[in-house]
Amino acid sequence: MRPGNLLPAREMTVAWSLMLVLALLAWLLVVGQADDTGVGPGTMGLGLPLFLLLWVIMTIAMMFPSVAPVAVTWARAIGRQSSGAARAARIAQFAGGYLIAWAAFGLVVYGILTATGDLVDSHPETGRWIGAGAFLLAGLHQFTPLKNLCLRHCRSPVGQLVRYAGYRPGARDLRVGAHHGLYCVGCCWALMIVLVPLGTMNIAAMAGLAVVIFIEKLWRLGPVFSAVVGVVFLVLAVLAPFQSWLLPGLEHSGPSMQPMT
Repeated sequence: MRPGNLLPAREMTVAWSLMLVLALLAWLLVVGQADDTGVGPGTMGLGLPLFLLLWVIMTIAMMFPSVAPVAVTWARAIGRQSSGAARAARIAQFAGGYLIAWAAFGLVVYGILTATGDLVDSHPETGRWIGAGAFLLAGLHQFTPLKNLCLRHCRSPVGQLVRYAGYRPGARDLRVGAHHGLYCVGCCWALMIVLVPLGTMNIAAMAGLAVVIFIEKLWRLGPVFSAVVGVVFLVLAVLAPFQSWLLPGLEHSGPSMQPMT
């Protein structure tokens, strides 16, 4: 890539920093909301629109630190042809497309939480098996071809970004972000499913998963680390039916969820 295609170092730093600031602000919002709720089963009284809003904020908090390098790399690819304001708008479209992909997965999570919440309400003893199944699914997914394929893309997206340059200009950046977001969902969906037993608003669990996702994608030994995480989840799957403390998201406790303000 020729130097003319690169953003100035100052603008690259601004783009990187902005995404990290957005992630920090999202964490502050999530932590503030978590103060008003316990960790329990189901959707904790949230309707679908409010749940999706909270899910998108959670996605920004957990995913933007690891997706920032991809957004900045895309900014490098488009840097020569646009003004600073236009580049900012295009990066915003990339981020918007990325969040659309995760919001679509949020619909699936909402359905899972509704079903598991109803089941635990009527048959509390099933919670331990739901938790074991979630940990087992997450552990096995760490070793699947889909995980490996999507993780390779997330770790080295440059080749795919070159292909994106061939997209038609109309809504290209939105489509690029959504396409990358789908790879990210394919890489991380099972990790997010463990929030069902650990609790959707479990801040410690969210922070731990965010660290796992960041290391998987950015550390040079990320694939090895991913396998280790898979083994840990398989161990948790064996322990879950006998250790209720591993399943705070499948037990009724704490105050009811209050709508976000």
